[in-house]
Formats: sequence, structure tokens, C-alpha cells
Amino acid sequence: MKNMKRIAALILSVAMIAALSACGSGAKETTAAETTTKAEESADLLATIKAKGTVTVAMEGNWAPWTYEDEAGNLTGFEVDIANAVAEKLGVTCEFITGEWDGLLAGVKNGRYDLMCNGVGYTEERAQAYYYSDFYAFNRTALVVRGDNDEIKSLEDLKGKTTCNSANSTYQLTAEAYGATVKDVESLDGTIEELIAGRVDATLNAEVSINDYLKEKPDANIKIVAFDPEVECVGMLMPYGEGSATLQAAINTALAELREEGKLAEISEKYFGMDITSQN
Repeated sequence: MKNMKRIAALILSVAMIAALSACGSGAKETTAAETTTKAEESADLLATIKAKGTVTVAMEGNWAPWTYEDEAGNLTGFEVDIANAVAEKLGVTCEFITGEWDGLLAGVKNGRYDLMCNGVGYTEERAQAYYYSDFYAFNRTALVVRGDNDEIKSLEDLKGKTTCNSANSTYQLTAEAYGATVKDVESLDGTIEELIAGRVDATLNAEVSINDYLKEKPDANIKIVAFDPEVECVGMLMPYGEGSATLQAAINTALAELREEGKLAEISEKYFGMDITSQN
């Protein structure tokens, strides 16, 4: 039975490599010799996590339904459930740390946090600075404007306009690529408040997050007018370096098993009402 699980995990890893290619990966290829070297040299981070019995997971905690606090003040969301499911596979529990996006990225880079799980989209630049897990979510980016805005209808219309998003998010990078000036805002609620007040012209965010916001506040004066044609591929971030290699491999195995068991799709349906864990 264990051998069958290993075979299934290998098959699913091949599928995820194909997905990585579809997302425009710029990550360096790893040879068999390099893989062996990593396996020999990089037991530290995974071993450290197992020794202490906890994995430190960083997330914003204010971006429903990905990571947010429920009415009782408990941290919950898609990423919380994903992280807990992966941790269970590793035989440890999660210690969640919340904070601002930029600080989370810096904390992972300098090793304060073991993982970042926060709808982190893949970029070639990030792949050179962090280790990524295999992708477990595929996200459409929505262009959102005020309900009475008929001027902005496409991403190309952002040239010369002002948007708002978390600093150094993929949404900021996309807006800037289309010629917008981006104002830093810490939360989705804050972003929508800026938009409705007319202090910015538009914003970019996850389609599922905007849908969730409108579900909670159906009278909000906002609308989706377009989508980025590129699908954003989401993975967990780990510190860059040989010390993360066995942790990365263990997480990828856990994700493959959770996918095979239907758990990834179940968690997605719970929070989004749809399965975003498959690129189909």
C-alpha cells in the first residue's frame, strides 16, 4: 500500500511540473546529481521542524476567504486549512504568525518563518529568492472598479490610473506593468474602502476574494470589469537554500497525497464554493 502511495505521489509530481511549465516557470532545472546533493545536505529545516513539533506559518490574516479571523477571533480560511492538513502529514502542528505582506516575505527570507501560505503567486523573481512548493491553487486576477466607473474596461485602461494593493504583491506588479501607480494598502477591506471613496481608480485582487466580499456586502458599489488572461499559480514559500530542500520535498509529497485524497478540492469548495486547486 505504501508503495502504491509513493507511485501515486510521483505521478502527481509529474503533473505539477507540467503545471509549473504552464505558469511560465523561470526556476532553474535540477539535475539528478544536484538532487542527491540536496538530499544529503539539507535535512536541517525539516529535521528542526520535526524536533520542535511545530512549523511556523506566516500569513496576513485579513484577506478573506484565504486567511482571516472569524467572529470569535479565530484564525481561519483556505490557507489555514491547507497548512494544517500539510502539517498533519508531516507529523507536526502549525504555529501561525500574522502580519503585513512585506514583513512576511522578509521573515521567510531571513528564516524567522518556516513557510508563507497566503495565496502567494509564482513569479520568476520570487523563485530566485525563495523555494516554492508545488502549486495547490490556480487563481484568476480580477480588475475591480467602482460601480459607476465606465472608463476602465480592461487592464490596458489602467495606464496613468491609480490602484491600491499590498506592497510587492503580484497584484501591484501587474498593475504597474500596465502603467498604473499603486498605493499601498494592508487589507482587502481597506482596498475596497479606498476604491469606493474614489481615492483610487481601480484595484486588482483574487476573483474568489472579490466574490466573497460581494457575498458579504452585496450592495457594495464595486464591479468586476475584466480578468488578467494569465492564471496565477499559488504555492507555499520557504527560505531559499539547501536547508529547505527536504522540507520542500516533504511538503510536495503531502500536497500530492492531499490532492489524491480529494482533500484539496474539499477545502477549496468549503471556502470558495468552487475548486481552484485544479488548473482545468
